[in-house]
Amino acid sequence: MNSGNIVAEIRKRAVRLSSDDDLDTIIQAVGDADYVLLGEASHGTSEFYTIRAELSKRLIREKGFSFIAVEGDWPSCYTLNRYIKHYPDSADNVRDALLDFNRWPTWMWANLEIMDFAEWLYEHNQDRADGRQVGFYGLDVYSLWESMSEIVKHLENTGSPELETAKKAFSCFEPYSRDPQTYGVSAAFLSESCEDEVVKLLTELQTKRKRADQDSEAALSDELNALVAVNAERYYRAMVRGGPESWNIRDRHMGEALNRITTFHGTGAKAIVWEHNTHIGDARATDMAADGMVNVGQLVREEQGAHRVFAVGFGTHRGTVIAATEWGGEIREMPVPEAVSDSWEDLLHREGAHDKILVFDRKSDEFLDTLGHRAIGVVYHPQYERGNYVPSIPAMRYDAFVYVDESKALAPLRQAVLHV
Repeated sequence: MNSGNIVAEIRKRAVRLSSDDDLDTIIQAVGDADYVLLGEASHGTSEFYTIRAELSKRLIREKGFSFIAVEGDWPSCYTLNRYIKHYPDSADNVRDALLDFNRWPTWMWANLEIMDFAEWLYEHNQDRADGRQVGFYGLDVYSLWESMSEIVKHLENTGSPELETAKKAFSCFEPYSRDPQTYGVSAAFLSESCEDEVVKLLTELQTKRKRADQDSEAALSDELNALVAVNAERYYRAMVRGGPESWNIRDRHMGEALNRITTFHGTGAKAIVWEHNTHIGDARATDMAADGMVNVGQLVREEQGAHRVFAVGFGTHRGTVIAATEWGGEIREMPVPEAVSDSWEDLLHREGAHDKILVFDRKSDEFLDTLGHRAIGVVYHPQYERGNYVPSIPAMRYDAFVYVDESKALAPLRQAVLHV
């Protein structure tokens, strides 16, 4: 690797990001893509959320994108979806709608940055006809018990004949006291699986949605909650065994959920996806591939064709971030140290200490080197910074990159934050 050549190529190709107008560079590069994947290098950086929001507004207004799908739980995201679409009996205000994001890490979606964007979506949808309103959906797999509860509640309210199947499936999970670890151990090692029950429920709800003629998004919600139950059961069973299988179950689930939502929106539907870089940046351009791991970015490119997909990575040189020191731990505002020498973020900084945008030209050899690229999770230890870098080929992992030289922590909606 010749770091000087890479810095020179960044200088040649980068566009300074000084205002929202500079996002024109990405909007134009998106072209006719039907899937725009917007990443983030952490789940707790304000600029990643606000820039993605501005890009999403432009894509919705100027290119007719249909919905946003995020790395979040289906039930809580669907509560927000109902609010921004002005559904009867939805939350009275955006803050109340965000209260459903009550499973740790709550700050990922219950934050002021999302509240502002949700208000924009609410206003945007106000005068749009049903079927043309922009939706907000969760793709993740963690909400097994919440999803089962939502299915039972909706089927009870509508007097659905699938209620007994749903209750039977839910009762199978009840002995595990909503503890996925306990269920995973029992299913993986003691053959006490609930797989048959949730697969039967999903099959019945798929059939029901195909014949639904009204409130079909509610039928979609039942189906997606059942899909969560099926794949969460598989995920927790695989998780206790270790290895890449649980990761792959999760990302394949997110890809399948995205496909079902897109199909629901009909011919010409266009999707915006918000997830961590590790999910939207093509896994084949990282060391994940050698470990047998796939991700959403790879799957969507393979299934839809790379020409229909535009992936944007995000990163920062230094700043602050919201995270925790252990799973389920207290929310902390932590320092993000300066990027390590010769990492992707360091080279972007060396070109100039300002925000910038790169649209990759894969004919440029300088962006085809393997470089360390920072990834911060919801659990973060700044003192072990070197372990947070993923070997990546930037121009193969993404179609474009947004770099924030000095970033700041996002603002959780209601939780106390410890400052480190």
